[in-house]
Amino acid sequence: MIYWVLKATLGSLLWVVYRPQVEGLEHVPEDGPAILASNHLAVTDSFFMPLVVKRRVTFIAKEEYFTGTGFKGWFVRTFMNAVGAIPVDRAGGDAASASLDTGKRVLSEGRLFGIYPEGTRSPDGRLYRGKTGVARLALQTGSPVVPVAMLNTGELQPIGKRIPRVGRVKIKFGPSLDFNRYRDLVGDRFIERAVTDEVMDALRALSGQDYVDEYAAKFKDKGKQ
Repeated sequence: MIYWVLKATLGSLLWVVYRPQVEGLEHVPEDGPAILASNHLAVTDSFFMPLVVKRRVTFIAKEEYFTGTGFKGWFVRTFMNAVGAIPVDRAGGDAASASLDTGKRVLSEGRLFGIYPEGTRSPDGRLYRGKTGVARLALQTGSPVVPVAMLNTGELQPIGKRIPRVGRVKIKFGPSLDFNRYRDLVGDRFIERAVTDEVMDALRALSGQDYVDEYAAKFKDKGKQ
């Protein structure tokens, strides 16, 4: 209930200020489970993408987003609830497993699960190699994957900028991808890589981004050296 109240209030404000321009929303199924796999250019991707989808979209978020104190803690927690995020402890070696378990639970309930295959925001606006978690979810649950391209959120909210500048947000949804032909090959790392690469290729075509065959997190680490 709180999700829909917050979406109606905070969401209405975001609609007025940022006037989202959306293409391909008909590709999001009206019912049943689906994975919304998006590129990731800005923190606000997790606000704007769920905003334009009529159904609830669930993302995972760091647990500390829900435990802050004071006004800032309340504000962040409110926004996380408004966009349908659920807390996951991503510390330690079980982080990926916890995230996938959450995704499987959401999908088993017939809901929409949002995921960023790159694993982190793009450091420079290019599209980076996808992690295979999106493939595991698709193969283990039989859910279709809907590619989603955030087209200009990185320009409105560059890295380091807390509040995005005012501008029209542009989002594009592509036709869903069905990987049920590989259901008997769950756990095959070559198939998981092939499925992930197909998702990333769809995202590249939708977004028009240059593709980098390297993990974004690894690229960021190299920049710190």
